Amino acid sequence: MLFSTLFKITFSSLLHRKFTSFLCVISIALSVALIIGVEKTREGAREGFTSTVTGADLLVGARTGELQLLLYSLFHMGEAVNNIRYSSYQDIANHRAVAWTIPFALGDSYNGNRVVGTNENFFKHYRYRDGQNLEIADGREFGNEIFEVVLGHQVARRENLRTGDQIIIAHGLSQTATLTHDNLPFEVVGILGPTATPIDHGLFVSLHAIEAIHIGWETGVPNPEKTQLAKSITKEDIEISQITSFLVGATNRVMTLQLRRMIAQYDREPLLAIIPALTLGRLWEVLGQAERVLILISFCVLIVGMVSILIALYTSLNERRREMAILRSVGASPFHLLSILVLESLTLVSLGLAMGYGLLASSTIWLIPYLEANYSLSLQLSFLTAQDLKYVSIVILFGLFIGLIPGLKAYKQSVQDGLSVTT
Repeated sequence: MLFSTLFKITFSSLLHRKFTSFLCVISIALSVALIIGVEKTREGAREGFTSTVTGADLLVGARTGELQLLLYSLFHMGEAVNNIRYSSYQDIANHRAVAWTIPFALGDSYNGNRVVGTNENFFKHYRYRDGQNLEIADGREFGNEIFEVVLGHQVARRENLRTGDQIIIAHGLSQTATLTHDNLPFEVVGILGPTATPIDHGLFVSLHAIEAIHIGWETGVPNPEKTQLAKSITKEDIEISQITSFLVGATNRVMTLQLRRMIAQYDREPLLAIIPALTLGRLWEVLGQAERVLILISFCVLIVGMVSILIALYTSLNERRREMAILRSVGASPFHLLSILVLESLTLVSLGLAMGYGLLASSTIWLIPYLEANYSLSLQLSFLTAQDLKYVSIVILFGLFIGLIPGLKAYKQSVQDGLSVTT
């Protein structure tokens, strides 16, 4: 009964100052949406990176930085410093401890999207997010014909391409590349299903196709006499000379470290073998500082929102001194006055939390396809997780503390002080 009365007084007081109360609620809502939104985006970024490839024990490439090898091979970020000989790849692929391999040949693009040379093992052994297989949503894998391409889901969607269409691949990685392999158009024979990983932004051709389109490009610019020869060439005529990197699946996990040591000591050319999961962990260590800064900024915004509530309640005390005095005169104790102000603060915070979550949920529904299409971030509509409850508890505690400051001042005000104020 007492609580009901206090809540009615609190609700009436907030309605009396509805514009100020609304501004406070908006401030808290934006703060909460920002904090939880940053956390969800951070989780989505980690999930997007870690789910790009699963089940691979090693990634092998030319000797360079571990992060650099990981980023350009799997995430299509940056460029390879050097390639490795195809004979070295075959030698390692035939090792008794190797169960399967997936080669990658990089260096060309289509409207800013990476063209990846690979083989049938890519469709057979590549796994992403919890071991899912790649699926062809339309068409088939590339086959015996050289100039066939399988598109990632987002490439096909953005470029409005379908099976049977023809595309021209650009030489190099620039989005506005001026040199193209225009004499050798590729036919779209397949489109992959969505994965929410960098696979969606790739175009996949055979290793033979990569070699074929670079016939006559030995000097970095096309030699028309030689490039014309590629039109009539067959797979049997092509000798693959080099690739960029390759994934390795070991026969068992015990052999992974032995394989890594063997590759590090490979005497035919300098190679680097990394364990993708461990290198991803180092990547998050590098990015951890930026994550902490984002969280700190979010909490600073929350504090600003809380201060707005404090200012609104504290500055209204002088206007409400007669109101407090009347409540005291009809039997309200100083504790009741403190409770009213604390309830006002908690009500504003609770409304802000509800509105913040609603704002975040609605914006997430709109952002999910955009982030997946452009940044391969897979955000989940999962709310009130353990981490969310932690933030909710922090916000409510802040609201309680903010309400106590003006509440304690009202607690100390005397009835005589309130009645002595003239209107």
